[in-house]
Amino acid sequence: MGTGHFFWVIFYFASLCSASLANNAKINFREKEKKVLDQILGAGKYDARIRPSGINGTDGPAVVSVNIFVRSISKIDDVTMEYSVQLTFREQWTDERLKFDDIQGRLKYLTLTEANRVWMPDLFFSNEKEGHFHNIIMPNVYIRIFPNGSVLYSIRISLTLACPMNLKLYPLDRQICSLRMASYGWTTNDLVFLWKEGDPVQVVKNLHLPRFTLEKFLTDYCNSKTNTGEYSCLKVDLLFKREFSYYLIQIYIPCCMLVIVSWVSFWLDQGAVPARVSLGVTTLLTMATQTSGINASLPPVSYTKAIDVWTGVCLTFVFGALLEFALVNYASRSDMHKENMKKKRRDLEQASIDAASDLLDTDSNATFAMLRQCEVHMQAPKRPNCCKTWLSKFPTRQCSRSKRIDVISRITFPLVFALFNLVYWSTYLFREEEDE
Repeated sequence: MGTGHFFWVIFYFASLCSASLANNAKINFREKEKKVLDQILGAGKYDARIRPSGINGTDGPAVVSVNIFVRSISKIDDVTMEYSVQLTFREQWTDERLKFDDIQGRLKYLTLTEANRVWMPDLFFSNEKEGHFHNIIMPNVYIRIFPNGSVLYSIRISLTLACPMNLKLYPLDRQICSLRMASYGWTTNDLVFLWKEGDPVQVVKNLHLPRFTLEKFLTDYCNSKTNTGEYSCLKVDLLFKREFSYYLIQIYIPCCMLVIVSWVSFWLDQGAVPARVSLGVTTLLTMATQTSGINASLPPVSYTKAIDVWTGVCLTFVFGALLEFALVNYASRSDMHKENMKKKRRDLEQASIDAASDLLDTDSNATFAMLRQCEVHMQAPKRPNCCKTWLSKFPTRQCSRSKRIDVISRITFPLVFALFNLVYWSTYLFREEEDE
């Protein structure tokens, strides 16, 4: 064989190799994907009404793994006892009828956007009030079919879910809001839901709630039995702690200030009737308005809440300060009546003494005065009263009872209110730790 002929043989094989490489480079794998989809989902080849077989092709139930990604929690409503959440919901199962050739690993998975093309689990949210899918700009849903027949379904949804609450410790409470997912028609003989192993629930890192903090979440199973069979169910419990700082600023501190302002009347003169009445009525009405506003933002439950105890006692203190002035006013008028009676009695005694002095001489007057002095010295000494001795130390004007009531109130009201605060916070904070 000549050198020239050998050269042409090499050139021929090089041309064939380059042509083969060019053909491979021109292969459109999207077209291959279409052919594979037509092959496995073509008419008469796949029936989406028939559920997949069990594990390893057995007649057991189809097993569906579930995991969710919580994107946001927009509100937690105490009045309607519900919360709104946006999440990405994912299901994964194996359908051996959907196996295909991956062309030496070049087709990693097939993508669908129409859920009705393949069999889908009939999952529903049992505590859902309302919900909707997201269709901006395109429907936020996809289905991935892997070469081994594994199917991944992912969708973004927004839900408003019921959340029964126990408000006995409000606003020092913690609430558990659940997300329940169950099969609607397939019993556990045909369909079983399982949490995905490893990390079944993920929560966005910068999750911000207006008045709550998400402390933790727990996954569990909640299978239910009815007269038509047993149905598989999954649930995730979200534990929320209420932020107390908001209520401290908006409720507790203003109520304390109103109670303290009502005590100002104890330091006003008992004769300043308009000032004391105006102060008492104004604080009472303000406290009543504050209580009504708090109750308007809560559902009408049959039990007593922690905030009801606080507002009720504060309202009682304000009302007590108003009643205290009524008692002071009554005691003041009684003191004035007694003072007038004593003055009249002294005037009568002075008049009688003046009349007697006109009839008796000087010696008789001296003898009469000595007799009165002897009578005074012969009276038995009275035992000292501890309470009267303690009250006599207060700055009173002619020992008037009305003034003493004010002085006692200045000390008694703050002490009792401080004792109430000690009992209130000790009780409810202890109960909060106990529940935790």
